[in-house]
Amino acid sequence: QVQLQESGGGSVQAGGSLSLSCVMSGHIFRTGCVAWFRQAPGNEREAVSLIYTLDDRTSYVDSVKGRFAISQDKVKNTVYLRMNSLKPEDTAMYYCGAYAAVGGCGPWRVPSRYESWGQGTQVTVSS
Repeated sequence: QVQLQESGGGSVQAGGSLSLSCVMSGHIFRTGCVAWFRQAPGNEREAVSLIYTLDDRTSYVDSVKGRFAISQDKVKNTVYLRMNSLKPEDTAMYYCGAYAAVGGCGPWRVPSRYESWGQGTQVTVSS
Protein backbone atom coordinates (compact mmCIF):
# COMPACT_ATOMS: atom_id res chain seq x y z
CA GLN A 1 0.00 0.00 0.00
CA VAL A 2 1.01 3.60 -0.59
CA GLN A 3 1.30 6.19 2.16
CA LEU A 4 0.42 9.79 1.30
CA GLN A 5 1.27 13.04 3.06
CA GLU A 6 -0.16 16.39 1.99
CA SER A 7 1.25 19.82 2.72
CA GLY A 8 1.05 23.37 1.45
CA GLY A 9 -2.34 24.50 2.63
CA GLY A 10 -2.95 27.89 4.19
CA SER A 11 -5.06 31.02 4.20
CA VAL A 12 -5.19 33.38 1.25
CA GLN A 13 -7.40 36.11 -0.07
CA ALA A 14 -9.61 35.61 -3.09
CA GLY A 15 -7.56 35.77 -6.27
CA GLY A 16 -4.48 34.40 -4.56
CA SER A 17 -2.55 31.19 -5.20
CA LEU A 18 -1.39 28.14 -3.28
CA SER A 19 0.57 25.03 -4.18
CA LEU A 20 -0.23 21.74 -2.49
CA SER A 21 2.13 18.76 -2.36
CA CYS A 22 1.36 15.06 -1.91
CA VAL A 23 4.43 12.97 -1.07
CA MET A 24 4.06 9.25 -1.75
CA SER A 25 5.93 6.44 -0.02
CA GLY A 26 5.64 2.68 0.16
CA HIS A 27 4.63 0.54 -2.82
CA ILE A 28 4.68 3.43 -5.26
CA PHE A 29 5.36 1.24 -8.29
CA ARG A 30 1.79 -0.10 -8.06
CA THR A 31 0.21 3.33 -8.07
CA GLY A 32 -1.23 4.70 -11.30
CA CYS A 33 -3.98 7.06 -10.28
CA VAL A 34 -3.40 9.94 -7.89
CA ALA A 35 -6.06 12.56 -7.34
CA TRP A 36 -6.84 15.58 -5.24
CA PHE A 37 -10.18 15.74 -3.49
CA ARG A 38 -11.64 18.35 -1.18
CA GLN A 39 -14.22 18.36 1.55
CA ALA A 40 -15.87 21.35 3.13
CA PRO A 41 -17.72 21.05 6.48
CA GLY A 42 -21.08 19.40 5.98
CA ASN A 43 -20.29 18.40 2.41
CA GLU A 44 -19.25 15.15 0.80
CA ARG A 45 -15.71 14.63 -0.42
CA GLU A 46 -15.53 15.82 -4.02
CA ALA A 47 -13.01 15.18 -6.74
CA VAL A 48 -10.84 18.04 -7.96
CA SER A 49 -8.13 16.72 -10.26
CA LEU A 50 -6.39 13.51 -11.28
CA ILE A 51 -3.07 12.53 -12.76
CA TYR A 52 -2.31 9.14 -14.23
CA THR A 53 1.27 8.81 -13.09
CA LEU A 54 2.30 6.33 -15.77
CA ASP A 55 1.75 8.74 -18.70
CA ASP A 56 0.89 12.14 -17.16
CA ARG A 57 -2.70 12.19 -18.38
CA THR A 58 -4.72 14.65 -16.29
CA SER A 59 -8.36 15.39 -15.59
CA TYR A 60 -10.14 18.25 -13.85
CA VAL A 61 -13.61 18.98 -12.64
CA ASP A 62 -15.27 21.91 -14.40
CA SER A 63 -15.17 24.21 -11.39
CA VAL A 64 -11.34 24.29 -11.35
CA LYS A 65 -10.48 24.03 -15.06
CA GLY A 66 -8.19 26.85 -16.11
CA ARG A 67 -7.35 27.72 -12.49
CA PHE A 68 -5.77 24.55 -11.05
CA ALA A 69 -2.93 22.47 -12.48
CA ILE A 70 -1.87 19.00 -11.34
CA SER A 71 1.63 17.71 -11.98
CA GLN A 72 4.13 15.21 -10.67
CA ASP A 73 7.83 14.89 -9.92
CA LYS A 74 8.71 11.22 -10.30
CA VAL A 75 12.15 11.66 -8.72
CA LYS A 76 10.59 13.14 -5.57
CA ASN A 77 7.54 10.80 -5.67
CA THR A 78 5.38 13.89 -5.28
CA VAL A 79 2.17 15.07 -6.90
CA TYR A 80 1.42 18.79 -6.87
CA LEU A 81 -1.71 20.88 -7.19
CA ARG A 82 -1.11 24.47 -8.21
CA MET A 83 -4.18 26.56 -7.43
CA ASN A 84 -4.55 30.02 -8.97
CA SER A 85 -7.37 32.56 -8.89
CA LEU A 86 -8.68 31.05 -5.68
CA LYS A 87 -12.28 31.70 -4.68
CA PRO A 88 -13.98 31.51 -1.28
CA GLU A 89 -15.85 28.42 -2.51
CA ASP A 90 -12.49 26.64 -2.85
CA THR A 91 -12.24 26.64 0.94
CA ALA A 92 -12.00 23.04 2.14
CA MET A 93 -9.75 20.33 3.49
CA TYR A 94 -7.77 18.99 0.54
CA TYR A 95 -6.82 15.33 0.39
CA CYS A 96 -4.78 13.28 -2.02
CA GLY A 97 -5.80 9.73 -2.76
CA ALA A 98 -4.32 6.93 -4.82
CA TYR A 99 -5.16 3.57 -6.34
CA ALA A 100 -3.45 1.13 -8.64
CA ALA A 101 -4.64 0.89 -12.24
CA VAL A 102 -3.41 -0.33 -15.61
CA GLY A 103 -4.26 1.40 -18.87
CA GLY A 104 -6.12 4.27 -17.28
CA CYS A 105 -8.06 5.32 -14.20
CA GLY A 106 -11.66 4.87 -15.26
CA PRO A 107 -14.28 6.64 -13.13
CA TRP A 108 -11.81 8.46 -10.90
CA ARG A 109 -14.26 10.75 -9.13
CA VAL A 110 -15.59 8.01 -6.86
CA PRO A 111 -13.88 8.19 -3.43
CA SER A 112 -14.49 4.49 -2.67
CA ARG A 113 -12.12 3.52 -5.51
CA TYR A 114 -9.13 4.92 -3.66
CA GLU A 115 -6.91 2.56 -1.70
CA SER A 116 -4.92 5.18 0.17
CA TRP A 117 -5.60 8.66 1.53
CA GLY A 118 -3.51 11.31 3.18
CA GLN A 119 -4.50 13.22 6.31
CA GLY A 120 -5.40 16.39 4.43
CA THR A 121 -4.30 20.00 4.36
CA GLN A 122 -6.61 22.94 4.99
CA VAL A 123 -7.14 25.65 2.38
CA THR A 124 -9.04 28.78 3.41
CA VAL A 125 -9.88 31.53 0.94
CA SER A 126 -11.30 34.77 2.27
CA SER A 127 -13.27 37.30 0.26
